[in-house]
Amino acid sequence: MKRISKGGAGAVLLLRDLPNVFPRMQHVWADAGYTGKLAGDIKTYLSWTLEIVKHPWSDWQGTWAPKDAPPRPVEVPTGFVVLKRRWVVERIFAWLGKSRRMAMDYAALVETAENLVYEVLIRLVVRRLAKG
Repeated sequence: MKRISKGGAGAVLLLRDLPNVFPRMQHVWADAGYTGKLAGDIKTYLSWTLEIVKHPWSDWQGTWAPKDAPPRPVEVPTGFVVLKRRWVVERIFAWLGKSRRMAMDYAALVETAENLVYEVLIRLVVRRLAKG
């Protein structure tokens, strides 16, 4: 078995059983914190593609210019910027936060917290199905 890179080890171990659960899954979106060798590990071990969602200004940070060269013009957006696919995660966190049981961390076990998440999302789906 190949060695998993240090940066993506946790994510790959977390996702390793998902191809059996979701056989049609082919693409994953990740936050900019997962840049690096994670894409190669996900392709190698899970045969999925990975897309890193970046901020519009992330490409110019950390770049150096020659000493005598004028600074590169950078257009930093002002105000609120919608990031691609980020709204999906934020929406789910908002749904979970609206539940009274999820407002505080009462769970002593991880399994209890996981079951509370399932309960909230099942209740959401049932309400939507009941509306018609």
